Amino acid sequence: TRTKAADVERADSGIGQMPARKWRNRASETLSSLQAWEAHRPCTDCGERDLPVETDVQNCNQRRADLCEKCRKRRTERKESVLEFVNTEASYGEDLRIIKEEFYLPMQAAGLLSQEQLQGIFSNIQELIDLNENFLEILQEEIDQAFDQGDDDLMTVCIGEVFLEFVNMLPAFQTYCLQQSSSVNMLNALEKEKELLRIFLNVSQNDNTALRRMNLRSFLIAPLQRVTKYPLLLSRIIKATTEYHPDHSSLREAKSRIESHLEHINMKTKQEGNTWTLRSFRQDSKKKREVINIEMRETALKTVGWLREETRFVMEGSLQLAQPPDGQWVKKGSKTLKFQNMQVLLLVNMKRVSESSLESAEPGPVKDAVLVLIRDKNNGKFHLLREPLRLSNCIVSTDPDCDDTFELIEIRREAFVFRDSDRARTHHWFRQIRRYSRELGSWKKRRNALPNIMISTPHTRP
Repeated sequence: TRTKAADVERADSGIGQMPARKWRNRASETLSSLQAWEAHRPCTDCGERDLPVETDVQNCNQRRADLCEKCRKRRTERKESVLEFVNTEASYGEDLRIIKEEFYLPMQAAGLLSQEQLQGIFSNIQELIDLNENFLEILQEEIDQAFDQGDDDLMTVCIGEVFLEFVNMLPAFQTYCLQQSSSVNMLNALEKEKELLRIFLNVSQNDNTALRRMNLRSFLIAPLQRVTKYPLLLSRIIKATTEYHPDHSSLREAKSRIESHLEHINMKTKQEGNTWTLRSFRQDSKKKREVINIEMRETALKTVGWLREETRFVMEGSLQLAQPPDGQWVKKGSKTLKFQNMQVLLLVNMKRVSESSLESAEPGPVKDAVLVLIRDKNNGKFHLLREPLRLSNCIVSTDPDCDDTFELIEIRREAFVFRDSDRARTHHWFRQIRRYSRELGSWKKRRNALPNIMISTPHTRP
């Protein structure tokens, strides 16, 4: 019987011998190319292709994150630098606790010194202990979380971001450093005067194993040593961190902030006539501006009397200020209105939401907001123009016909006209000040806070 053509089962691929051979050759070449690329695929950190060729499949699978030799070494150095930062912070905290538990508390319990004398020697040591405990807790959480997620190189740990979150600890170091000279002098005088104190210090150094045969003066200098070591530790982490890492810019900002505070401490030390200084750093224009900002913030904080950890500086900078003369209203855009340069700081007092950090990511409700006006520096010091303007007692408005200024009126008192050299920044100042004045003012529910219907002032307006 004849077999139909449709019933014949084909044994070939249907594309002929020559095309099939070429197809197999092409597939073999593609596989070879893929294997070659796999052996020389780019480094995940730097993108270069100088990875060593791995002949053993198991070793190839165990290569750490496809890194070149240079980046492997860099990751190792970064991990060591991060762990050094955390471990030295823990050691510093242990020294602080020794100061309190082995010296302060026993001396207080035995009545060797009065409370005033203890305060003079140990300064704000309790504040430094609290800051260290909170700071170290967050750092340790970052390390533990990285290991739990399988990040053995600690690449997800962002020391710079954590440091900037706790940047309010730097003024506490400043308070301690500036009192260090007087603290040591007081300790020396009291040790000569009080025999029981001298005996206690000698016995503690020789017999107390927790002190490692170190005296009280060696422990009291620990905060000074720690604050000057921060820039060096941060520099090591920066050196081992690629510029594409999300923490790179924060690390540089943290290093700049601590260096500026050290320069400010040195400046304060010279002003008070002390001969000692902390490790100095090369100044540039940015650091000089930051030192000036630190000094202005201190002046403002001292004026309002708020707690440092509950204060947030919303805006700060130079503004031009004018006041209508003789109680007469003058159009804000008039040339007869005389402006003077003024340093202005907008401070907000906020309730703390979290105890684990000084600056919570979600700030609490606003308790108070003020505008501090500081004259330009004269004779090396800043001076306030007047007492701070509490925004809860102020009304802020602007004139559509003159959009380069805005007006702030203190209820039943004075009126001020502000402007910035940049019009967009003037508008930003206006929006921020108006926001907090509306949140705090008891008049905020009345007709959108229009000045001309809200207050009765002696100003006569046409």
